[in-house]
Amino acid sequence: MFRTIFAVLRNQKDAEDATQEVFLKIYHSLPQYENQGFKTWMKRIAVNHAIDIKRKQARRREEVVEGLEYDALTSTRDHVESEVISMERRRLVRERLEELPDNYRGVVYDFYIEEKSYQQMAEEQQVQVKTIETKLYRARHWMKKHWKEDDFS
Repeated sequence: MFRTIFAVLRNQKDAEDATQEVFLKIYHSLPQYENQGFKTWMKRIAVNHAIDIKRKQARRREEVVEGLEYDALTSTRDHVESEVISMERRRLVRERLEELPDNYRGVVYDFYIEEKSYQQMAEEQQVQVKTIETKLYRARHWMKKHWKEDDFS
């Protein structure tokens, strides 16, 4: 069985794996066997399985090559484009932050822009962590009420 599969795949490791898979396929296909040339039937399953593996490998190689070619062509342009979009989005977010009421602006800026924890913000403002949580909750509620997601795209 191994030699038959190896003749198609030309790779020992792949042939070993495929041989094990073929024996499982044969075992599961025994109820469909029609008592006509057991060796031939087994070889046919083995050859078909090896051919399927060979096709999958070829497709995978094509996909990788196509993907690399596409990435090479579009990466520079996409990088510049995504950088411009990112800068524009940051500018827009900073503008919109100015619209927030004063009592919410600080916590939103500290949490989302500065990426501070509730604990850090509470220590800096000399308040309880629960106060920070409440302010952030109310700020989010205000943003949901006054802003639309489309405003940022």
